[in-house]
Amino acid sequence: MKKLALSDDILMQIDKPARYIGNEFNSVIKNPADVDIRFAMCFPDVYEVGMSHLGIAILYDMLNRRDDTYCERVYSPWPDLHKIMKDRNIPLFALESQDAIKDFDFIGMTLQYEMCYTNILQILDLAGLSFLSKDRKDGDPIVIVGGPCATNPEPIADFVDIVYVGEGETSYNSLLDLYKECKAKGLDRMAFLRKACQIPGIYVPAFYEAKYNEDGTIKSFGPIYEDVPAKIVRQVVINMDESPYPTKMLIPFVRAIQDRVVLEIQRGCIRGCRFCQAGMIYRPNREKSVEVLKNQAKELLASTGHEEISLSSLSSSDYHALGELMDFLINDCLSEGVNVSLPSLRIDAFSLDVMSKVQDVRKSSITFAPEAGSQRMRDVINKGLTVEDIIGGAHMAFEGGWNKVKLYFMLGLPTETDEDMQEIPRLANEIAKEYYATVPKDQRQGKCQITISTSFFVPKPFTPFQWAPMYEAGEYLRRAKVVNDEMKAQLNAKSLKYNWHHSDVTVLEGVFARGDRRLAPAILDAYLSGCYFDAWGDFFDFDKWLAAFEKNNISIDFYAYRQRDLDEIFPWDFIDCHVTKDFLKREWNNAMAGSVTKNCKMACNACGCLDLNTGVCHAR
Repeated sequence: MKKLALSDDILMQIDKPARYIGNEFNSVIKNPADVDIRFAMCFPDVYEVGMSHLGIAILYDMLNRRDDTYCERVYSPWPDLHKIMKDRNIPLFALESQDAIKDFDFIGMTLQYEMCYTNILQILDLAGLSFLSKDRKDGDPIVIVGGPCATNPEPIADFVDIVYVGEGETSYNSLLDLYKECKAKGLDRMAFLRKACQIPGIYVPAFYEAKYNEDGTIKSFGPIYEDVPAKIVRQVVINMDESPYPTKMLIPFVRAIQDRVVLEIQRGCIRGCRFCQAGMIYRPNREKSVEVLKNQAKELLASTGHEEISLSSLSSSDYHALGELMDFLINDCLSEGVNVSLPSLRIDAFSLDVMSKVQDVRKSSITFAPEAGSQRMRDVINKGLTVEDIIGGAHMAFEGGWNKVKLYFMLGLPTETDEDMQEIPRLANEIAKEYYATVPKDQRQGKCQITISTSFFVPKPFTPFQWAPMYEAGEYLRRAKVVNDEMKAQLNAKSLKYNWHHSDVTVLEGVFARGDRRLAPAILDAYLSGCYFDAWGDFFDFDKWLAAFEKNNISIDFYAYRQRDLDEIFPWDFIDCHVTKDFLKREWNNAMAGSVTKNCKMACNACGCLDLNTGVCHAR
């Protein structure tokens, strides 16, 4: 390995220096002189979070399969190292080679959540690059972003050269082939970008402009050149079995958030929850075959030495052959001392039976996500759960030996009333009541523990709730108080516990989620004032954000609190996510009527994804 970019005296000064030295087991080592393209794959958050991200692992493996490309990794330096790098003018470097990323061909970043936007600027700043795309020169890396937030990249449009819209397995190879060709011909940066925007899923923000109405809403949005596409079509993997997937996961030196093998069993979801962006943009629901999953599980466990395997999916219970897959994992993997983690299960008899085989029920808790306390609100959000489902699931869990239950809800949903909020602790009380009715006194392991957690609802693009207003931070806290007060009034209050999220962060997330490129100057000013790692409570400073908004005449009311008109042009309307706006409007109207929509296995709701001719769909 090359000499480390950080000297020993620096490594001794900072927290967790192993974050920055590279050379992890299963990392890819190539000679940079032997490749045509160097790609720095960045996760704009701390190492432990980024190392747990499956999308980065897939792209890292896929790009490094190319003989002409060397993909290396970069994570956001923690504030202690950030200060040292700024003070000593140390350029940001890639872990594998320890080379400065300003000398690479591409810097790619994933946008997993809106609160990482200032960390994007941190990456550019420490790399020694201009913040604004228009200020970069020939020879500077091409800055490309992707991920869920790329479905509305407009707030950061000024900072990036390319936005990759969709799943990376589809068009990245075409993009790199084009870059290699342009590089060989000696074409400049702008010539490459003009050609790149013709590749499906590639959006070059510099080639588009927005015009605005007097009230601040968008009047029009489109390309400034005739040969630039007016619509960007989100890219979707058609055949999951044939899609690249790493058989060797990197083993971090520092304990990662998810320190286990991750087995992706499917993408998308059939359920259609109206608040859920992932459930809409990842449509249609596409599954891997059981045989492919069995082989991948064996290879991953053998190549990593991990003792736990987690099934990755938005709704694992909906996988068509979960029983067969679990039988394999239990019989072939558990016998070798490997644990199986099962997130995203619906609470039914089958799921509980499986969980009892793979969990120590005396130590673990079981999770329900009703999302709303009242049946009326669950119908509004199209959750597809009745109180009988929830209490029945709790009854089976208590019979199976569990006495700890976690309940997840949202506050601030469209049409929510105080009565709906009060139903949250009432439902928790009914679950606690069910425990004491189900488990004989002499068999109880103390009191049951029912933990209620609420987050505050944020309307996201490409969901039926993208038109909904948000509330001011104080109103969110009032709603949390309504829940807390009602919880104290419950008969089983001693068995209940309540946690809620910060409201200021929610408001800022809402501004970014539905924002446009007029936000970019405020994001830059916030970063220059010291804002980064905004997703971390220890570093979030709302006052600095308010100052940046005021300086740039940004109205939080306009971006967060107002009700959108159904015919308003959104900043993301130029992106085709296959789910049509007409479908989302129908679902918004269904929500206002409290009408439930059947899932994709029960009926086709004409969402628009049928033209992809893949995945789980009743109409196919």
